[in-house]
Amino acid sequence: MAAFWTRNAGMILALALAGSWAGGASAETLPGTGKAVRIAIGDTLGATRMQDHIIQTAFQKMGYKPVETQINPTLFFQASALGDLDMISGVNFPQREPQFKAVEKQLATIGNGTIVEGGVNGYLIDKKTADALNITQLDQLKDAQIASKLSAEGRVNLINCDPGWSCGDVVEYQIDKFGLKGTIKSVRGKYEALMAEAIARVMRGEPTLYYAWSPSWVMDKLVPGKDVVWLPTPFDAVPPNIKVSASALVPGVKGCAGGQDPCRMALGQWNYMPIANKDFLAKNPAIQRFLELSRYPRDTWAKWEGAIALDSSPRAIRAAAEAWIKENQSTFDGWITDSLAAAR
Repeated sequence: MAAFWTRNAGMILALALAGSWAGGASAETLPGTGKAVRIAIGDTLGATRMQDHIIQTAFQKMGYKPVETQINPTLFFQASALGDLDMISGVNFPQREPQFKAVEKQLATIGNGTIVEGGVNGYLIDKKTADALNITQLDQLKDAQIASKLSAEGRVNLINCDPGWSCGDVVEYQIDKFGLKGTIKSVRGKYEALMAEAIARVMRGEPTLYYAWSPSWVMDKLVPGKDVVWLPTPFDAVPPNIKVSASALVPGVKGCAGGQDPCRMALGQWNYMPIANKDFLAKNPAIQRFLELSRYPRDTWAKWEGAIALDSSPRAIRAAAEAWIKENQSTFDGWITDSLAAAR
């Protein structure tokens, strides 16, 4: 009998924990009882909003009280390092790595990224223009004659990221390195507003050039291979303060100009990384474990991005997140059970 208990102790503990939270455990048994979690929510729309709702639902089931603050990730790094915010569920890496490095004594990344297999990012042009001028590489836009066909001013507007977003710095670094400063002008502003105009331009059949990433709501509005094409870059080029672990050559990119495979993107694969204050994590192992476990396939992210492109209201975001929980209840419950075990 003793041998049975020894062999099966882990399984029995897991079942006991699952029964305790699912069956209505008293508040005293939950690791988050009496604790608030100060969660940063990014200041741009995207599928991370669905992820945030799923995470907060789990935290509530573990007894925590989530408190949201909408803030730019740049400001989050500073606030969390000072102890004013606890965590954020998804920061774009490796683009944000230089900012993270400045506070890595106080903050930590958690897990391997919340997009299983990661995402891609790069430059896109409307397919009508690409086909008409046989444009299959970004650096073809160095040709003033080609650039003049896209813009009467001779310099083509490239819709870039928000001011303060590190992806925009990468884009401007590459414009310089690829010798495009004479024919391409980086346009930075509120990305959603700029892309709304870009979408309208493509629908009107006008030349359009922009930077984007996938999964993203933009991909649902302007479909690579149908409305637009990815323009491969001539060579890998990243600012020296950004560390990349793989080549920017990415296989299987749908809609790469000229059917190229692999397609050389702006960077290699990127991911959303959860980041939290180290002192906070040390006191809340259940939260650390949940953030390590909660990852979602690319198809899920694409579905969420498509949904948010149609309706970005809080109600719609909540409905999409709760639908995911219902459809993946055993996975969600397993994450919570494992997280509660980490707190014991």
